[in-house]
Amino acid sequence: MWYVLIFLAVILSGCAKAPQTDEPFRPVYHHSPEAKWMNDPNGMFYDEQAQVWHLYYQYNPNDVVWGPMHWGHSVSRDLIHWEHLPVALYPDSLGTIFSGSAVIDRENTAGFGENAVVAVYTQSEYIGQNQSIAYSLDGGMSFTKYEGNPVLLGDIADFRDPKVTRDGDHWLMTLACQQEIRFYRSPNLKEWTYLSSFGEGYGNHGGVWECPELVKLKGERLTDEGDKWVLLVSINPGGPFGGSATQYFVGNWDGTEFTCIDEPDEQKWLDYGKDNYSTFTFHNCPDGRIVSLGWMSNWQYAQQVPTMAFRSQNTIARELGLYVDEAGEYRVAVVPSPENGVLKSKQVKQPTDACIIELELSGEENSVTTLMNAKGEKVVMTLDVQARTFSMDRTASGDCSFSPDFAAVTTTPLFVQRDQYKVRLYIDHCSIEAFDADGAWAMTNLVFPSVPYNRLDVVGGKATIFDIK
Repeated sequence: MWYVLIFLAVILSGCAKAPQTDEPFRPVYHHSPEAKWMNDPNGMFYDEQAQVWHLYYQYNPNDVVWGPMHWGHSVSRDLIHWEHLPVALYPDSLGTIFSGSAVIDRENTAGFGENAVVAVYTQSEYIGQNQSIAYSLDGGMSFTKYEGNPVLLGDIADFRDPKVTRDGDHWLMTLACQQEIRFYRSPNLKEWTYLSSFGEGYGNHGGVWECPELVKLKGERLTDEGDKWVLLVSINPGGPFGGSATQYFVGNWDGTEFTCIDEPDEQKWLDYGKDNYSTFTFHNCPDGRIVSLGWMSNWQYAQQVPTMAFRSQNTIARELGLYVDEAGEYRVAVVPSPENGVLKSKQVKQPTDACIIELELSGEENSVTTLMNAKGEKVVMTLDVQARTFSMDRTASGDCSFSPDFAAVTTTPLFVQRDQYKVRLYIDHCSIEAFDADGAWAMTNLVFPSVPYNRLDVVGGKATIFDIK
């Protein structure tokens, strides 16, 4: 069976860590391409038969900068250790292969076969952008392009990034169209009918809208009536600290239209760092979970970061939920997925280049957490109880010379006031991901120290440091 072959491929790969090179910034427990350029995650789905997570991604196999896009492909059994597989989709006469999604067609609505994996993606050529499909009969390991492509013709520039989900008895496509989101319906993934649009007058319009997704989120302590639909929309530029970022809108979906319950000028951000973009969730997650990955970079400097053999990595897997803040606003909760729990090894006294730090910070006085190395390079994280903010200052973190936009201080509001704040830091060679322990906020930032950070100073709290297995 094909799923047995997938299982054997992952097992034989051992831990399947990223290839060991002389790259000082190669991550230990984050997904990165084996070599060359990567950006948006694409087509992610979970295969319950093989118990394997599939990750496709925007990939240029020929250079470490953006170029003719393909779909790269990796698989994992635990969302931490990844096996690199051959390129899944190549450019053709209809154009290069831009972002998109994949679904399992259990009822054979498209006619390709029961349980076929169908990829829906943008093809970009010099005359415009259109949507095409391809199908896999071996669990996503190889694809055949549909001979009737394209299945949806673009009528404007920037007509891209289809996210397809099942909505009742039909398929729903969420598509980015310049600075609005369009919704389309299909009975078979081949013929699409326009439903409605959303975006005019809402949120941030500082740049092009990209990589949308409509997802229903449940709150742990909310009733069914409290569950809401959330529309994720990446934007470039227009992020709160410059460049690219992911905003979201909370509202309701009636099968035809999305209605936002936020004020039109309100801006809500999925991550309050500079380096989390193009967040997508996995199709077919077990137990109804909503598991996401984001591209860990920023278009302001993604092609200049100081790595040589590869460029870019993904965030750790994150689980999305919903909560209500002190002002009565619905917000997206973001926490590391449970799979990340296996990373923690022995407790250590000082940080290493790949570790997890758990902070307990006072809710009555300001606290300052400083991560530093022998070269005097440092990252300063401040929890300000009066301003009710948490900030991360990477202006002296190491190499910032490759871009004038890299040195920055990022700040998130503290949406829920507490007597004590618990913060988790995931550190991996060139990245720091900070999370409120209950999911009230997340912050992702790249760093490029000349030598690893090996000292931690906490004023106004305490820290527990765990090495990585």
